[in-house]
Amino acid sequence: MPKRPLSPGRARAARQSARVTAAAAAGFYPALYLLDRPVVAIYALFAPISLGVLSPVPGGGRDRARTVLFALPVAAALTALGTALAVTTGSAVAGTLLVGFGVSFAAAYGPAPASVVPGLLLFYVLACFPPYAPDTLPQRLCGLLAGGALLILCELLILPTPSTPSYRARVAEALDLAAASALSAARGHHHAPETARRLREEGQDLRLSRAPPASRPTGAGRTARGLAQGGAATRRVLEQLARMAEQPHAARAADPPSAELLRGVAAGCAATADALRGARAVPGPEALEEMTADFMAVRGHPAGTRAEVSQALLEYRSGVLAAAASAVTVQTAVAVALGGRRAVPGLPREQFWYAEPSAARLLALRLTGNLTLRSVLFQNAVRTALGLGAARLVAGALDLSHGFWVLLAVLTLARTRAGATWATVRSAAVGTLVGSLAAGVLLFEAGGAVDVYAAVLVPAMFVAFSVGPVAGPAWAQGLFTLVVSAAFSQLAPAGWRLAEARLLDVLTGCAIGLVCGVLAWPAGARAEVRRGVAELLRAVAPLARLTVLATVRAHGDPGPGRAAAEEALRVTRHRLRIAEAAYAQYRTEGGGALPDGGPDWHSALVCAHHVVVGSHWLPRWEYRPAPPDAVRWARESAGQLAAAMDRAAAFPSGGVRARPAPLPPEVVATSPAGLRPVLVDIDGWLQSLAAELTAIAGSGSGPDEPLPAERRGTDTGGHPRSDTAPPAGSRRPDTPDAPDSDPRPSEGGPSRDHR
Repeated sequence: MPKRPLSPGRARAARQSARVTAAAAAGFYPALYLLDRPVVAIYALFAPISLGVLSPVPGGGRDRARTVLFALPVAAALTALGTALAVTTGSAVAGTLLVGFGVSFAAAYGPAPASVVPGLLLFYVLACFPPYAPDTLPQRLCGLLAGGALLILCELLILPTPSTPSYRARVAEALDLAAASALSAARGHHHAPETARRLREEGQDLRLSRAPPASRPTGAGRTARGLAQGGAATRRVLEQLARMAEQPHAARAADPPSAELLRGVAAGCAATADALRGARAVPGPEALEEMTADFMAVRGHPAGTRAEVSQALLEYRSGVLAAAASAVTVQTAVAVALGGRRAVPGLPREQFWYAEPSAARLLALRLTGNLTLRSVLFQNAVRTALGLGAARLVAGALDLSHGFWVLLAVLTLARTRAGATWATVRSAAVGTLVGSLAAGVLLFEAGGAVDVYAAVLVPAMFVAFSVGPVAGPAWAQGLFTLVVSAAFSQLAPAGWRLAEARLLDVLTGCAIGLVCGVLAWPAGARAEVRRGVAELLRAVAPLARLTVLATVRAHGDPGPGRAAAEEALRVTRHRLRIAEAAYAQYRTEGGGALPDGGPDWHSALVCAHHVVVGSHWLPRWEYRPAPPDAVRWARESAGQLAAAMDRAAAFPSGGVRARPAPLPPEVVATSPAGLRPVLVDIDGWLQSLAAELTAIAGSGSGPDEPLPAERRGTDTGGHPRSDTAPPAGSRRPDTPDAPDSDPRPSEGGPSRDHR
């Protein structure tokens, strides 16, 4: 009977265990037995464990090695700080509170800094415990650096993990497909149904939630922000081209202005794809933007005439314009990300606000934007700091012989929800009990024979680091108990009471972690995502209404003031950042849907992003006075939608049916020719937002449950999750796609610090 191959997760854990075990053994044994430096040995042992096992560093071998290399200076600084503050229990506790909050809050910078947070905290924890021995700091640093260097070498040489495909490469491939599809549409070629499906599948592959963590552009810098926006805009281009491929052949073949603009879209996408691969200089959006402006000047008239144009053709051209504007967004975002561009004349400045501020300013915005009690990143940092501080206080007050195990238990077992912490603690307690019994038997039977402990350590590490990450906290804690017992028994004479101390310390840490989980935001992100989305819906309601009023105005009407619109946009961006971060954590907490089935948070975030898109683009259309009937329709429809958003913020059990008044054909017929395309854009935008708002009632898809097939692919009107394109185009009532679940905040404009 053939053997079943290891699952990818188990195989990955086994390879990582081999690398960590090799690095830890290569540093521990020579330092202890050749150099007779137990302090160097213990730090050389724990450096690979902390950065290779406790820290889930993403990416391939080179990515992991690079992250460890950048983390080593910080680890050395924390070790020195912990050594200095260990002079008294009070100073150690104060330092633990500050370090615990500061290091944990650094997760706001992106996945790489967040991944090494547990390991960095372990270095401080290990150094801040008695005995106070500042004279051993050089040995501690030598062991730390040696263990880190060995881990880097093992990541590169021992069963190295292949590098993950970059997000740039993914976007380049998608743009190649978009260029080919746009050129085919410009030539009027007939498309098979498979073409639209392929375009949508390629767009879905660009979602950040589908990209490997190491390649996700979720950092605070200009490059990451530009790539993230460029990827989202590429998704919008692909979706609009998919909709065109589904339209009748005659509609696509009989409009020369649309064909000309589509050829420009194809050229722009192809050039940007080459730039992403490094094959050419980064192109600017000027050429395509000029073609788009020329198209807008004639899209209200049939080709070659100044006669009236049908509403159906207006809707088709509106879709072409949406694809072109998304392509302009792609080119501009890539130019900012890779070309160092700092100015985007002619485009909505708010959409590319990150182009102007310095890197330091962008980093500061990321941090200060999360300094609020409603931020789950802030809550997690406070919870971690309180747990570690309490553990250090208890360990110091009770004079525990291996007190750092208490902090280690808090660090590794605490969860963001009290219920999840309790489940983890129960499993860990059982595992530690069994592991302590096994370790006690080992220590008793060995009778102080160091050779036995030395022989047991390496296989114990390999098994613990292979099985623990995939089998759960019970196995992890039980096997790790054997590891630390075998290691510490080589440093100093030990008996079965070492296993007893390990058990008591872990149970103490479990109790502290559980208490902190109950007292500090016990519901985790579940409560925050509901509160955050409610505040978000209340913020986008006035923004949607102000956007329509600024676009459709009567003769002599100045429209809403610019200050009011900017304030509404600022508040919306701030609420959107908080809601996105809460939703990202909600996706990781598990546990299924809310008791009543739960609202569809996906649709709520998509709706908010869609409003922000419209606020960027719709007021840009050239102002033409609107007749009274058009103004009356716009105000009535926008008011109905805003009222529905306010009602939806209460999450009524039956949901909210948003039905803004549709655009009457007679209003289109009696409006000036230049205004008709704008009215079609407004109508498509409002109807799309209404469908998204209705979908918030949802079916209660759980945080880790994939959406049903009919609810994947696109949002209503084809608009993706980010500021990518004008809200024009198809009015099909599809259910929206979910935004990418990443913790990347959506900070506001270039001159505001959202607190």
